Amino acid sequence: MRLGLVLASVLASLLLPAPAAHGDGAPLPARMADTGGGTQLITAEAPSTGSTTGTVTWWDRRGGRWVRAGAAPARFGANGLVEGDRRRQGTSTTPTGLYPLPYAFGIDAAPPGAGVRYRRVTRDSWWCQDNRSRAYNRWVEGLPPDCRAAEAEHLVTYGRRYAHALVIGFNYDRPVRGRGAGIFLHVEGRGPTAGCVAVPAEAMRRILAWAEPARRPHIAIGTSGRPGGDTDGRTAIVRY
Repeated sequence: MRLGLVLASVLASLLLPAPAAHGDGAPLPARMADTGGGTQLITAEAPSTGSTTGTVTWWDRRGGRWVRAGAAPARFGANGLVEGDRRRQGTSTTPTGLYPLPYAFGIDAAPPGAGVRYRRVTRDSWWCQDNRSRAYNRWVEGLPPDCRAAEAEHLVTYGRRYAHALVIGFNYDRPVRGRGAGIFLHVEGRGPTAGCVAVPAEAMRRILAWAEPARRPHIAIGTSGRPGGDTDGRTAIVRY
């Protein structure tokens, strides 16, 4: 009888979420300088700035502590990661930093249970990346005259990668020309991205069903600083 009680106690303790107390063993959000002020957070963590793979984890803050809600393997830019305010357009690098998530979109309908603002892609949907356009780093329905097709993404042509996606608010509120446009969290393809963060299709659906705008979710992108990773700390995810 006592052995059974001990085993039950051990199993129960393993199922309980770890508290977000500060310290080496604390959950990642508890060790970060800022999490955006909300009670939901996505972390996209790579081992080093040269990495093209890593982990995306989504977290809930409940009762004063951060609890992991899910995790999935992630892909980053073909040329790794770089500080967001130093990024240059066309470099296939993923910008590090802490960003809001303005809205979701997709070629497919929103997943069941999704509560985020969701835009359905049409054949006229584009993301303008033309530095000379007034629509720079914005969704447009039909290309405006000052946005060249060669400098824009025709969203419907991205197939399964844009089946579901979240806009990452990098260079979004007050766009700086030449810094970059069209950075999303989306479904993975066959390899690294052009600067976005990508996860498996099922993970993307789970994230959209999990995210609640009222809880002000953000995404933090950075390096772990573990052995063989970022050494100077400038891109370490905990500084965001």
